[in-house]
Amino acid sequence: MQRILSTELAGFKGEKVLIAGWIHRRRLLKSVAFLIVRDAAGLSQVVVTDPQTREQLEQLSEESVVEVTATVTANEQAPHGVELTGPVIRELSRVTVPLPFELHRPTLTAGLPAQLDHAALALRHQSRTASLRIAAAATKGFRESLEAQRFVEIHTPKIVESATESGANVFKLDYFGRPGYLAQSPQFYKQLMVGVFERVYEVGPVFRAEPSDTARHLAQYTSLDAEMGFITDHRDVMVALTRTITGMLGEIGNHASLKADLGAEIPHVHFTEALRIAGAPEDEPDLAPAHERALGEWAKREHGSDFLFVTGYPMRKRPFYTHPDPADPTWSNGFDLLFRGLEIVTGGQRLHRYEDYVTALAARGESLEPYAGYLDGFRFGMPPHGGWAIGLERFVARLTGIANVRETTAFPRDLNRIAP
Repeated sequence: MQRILSTELAGFKGEKVLIAGWIHRRRLLKSVAFLIVRDAAGLSQVVVTDPQTREQLEQLSEESVVEVTATVTANEQAPHGVELTGPVIRELSRVTVPLPFELHRPTLTAGLPAQLDHAALALRHQSRTASLRIAAAATKGFRESLEAQRFVEIHTPKIVESATESGANVFKLDYFGRPGYLAQSPQFYKQLMVGVFERVYEVGPVFRAEPSDTARHLAQYTSLDAEMGFITDHRDVMVALTRTITGMLGEIGNHASLKADLGAEIPHVHFTEALRIAGAPEDEPDLAPAHERALGEWAKREHGSDFLFVTGYPMRKRPFYTHPDPADPTWSNGFDLLFRGLEIVTGGQRLHRYEDYVTALAARGESLEPYAGYLDGFRFGMPPHGGWAIGLERFVARLTGIANVRETTAFPRDLNRIAP
């Protein structure tokens, strides 16, 4: 007999079926017992009246894995309007240790550290699986939106020879006796692949050795990257990103009742105007979290949008490969996208001429040698191009209202945690 899932039971009324899953809950009443079985799709209710089957059930604890062969019977009060009667239960795996917390309750009562210590169990709870499914839907929407825009998926190395962002926040490793680093981003490689496919994207892990122990930082997170060639400037990138965000939200809406307002279009303000709106000093080099929150409130109030583009960040706060504003090189053709007052995307136009890279690196006092393989691509002709990177965990946390990004990924890595 072929196993079916809980959501399929209603189509088999009056038939004998086989289900399998985890014991989610047992209710042992005087004359009857109820067994709730959980599978990947949901819950099934099994009614136990046979004394011998009941005795067997009493020996099995929650989270033990079982197969149940039974008849599908209509019951409007049961999940999906049916329950299983006359069951035969076969034990597949028995739990013999106390559970650190209960999974059948609507919310997990354990604190986040306990959940992370026992991630294999906590991730089974509906609240944790919901955020992971939303992340999967967001990723699917990202891929499908970009495929529709003629982007090609690529896969780039995660062990690199030099730091992508020219910073110190990298994880150094011993690569067969010489220094190597975990990639801070696929930036160099996706730019070079613009010279191959013109438009490329990647979904993959990136690593940041930032000593930040906050609810918005992870040492390893999933980055949704894209890069596109033959652009006029960063505004073309913003248009493609808007289409992509729209597609991601649409796919998420197929799985969960979560919405975000873009407004008539995503508003955008220059960095200097953003400082004024946020009440920050004119010489502030970057936006602090409080400034981002104020800008998010302004965008919602003035434009009905949960999103806001901030353009023209100071060049001194952008990576060396960022293209300056031709009208005033003090500012960049770069942008951040804020979502409900939190930066979730960084992007912009890149330099595309070899001599501009030589000048940019020299201005920062950096040698060309560590970037030789990267710079070679620009010797051989690269079109004007730009792109962006979305932090998946931050996006999901903001969309769902989850306060800590650690709850949006299965096995988070942060300043203090490297296991499980």
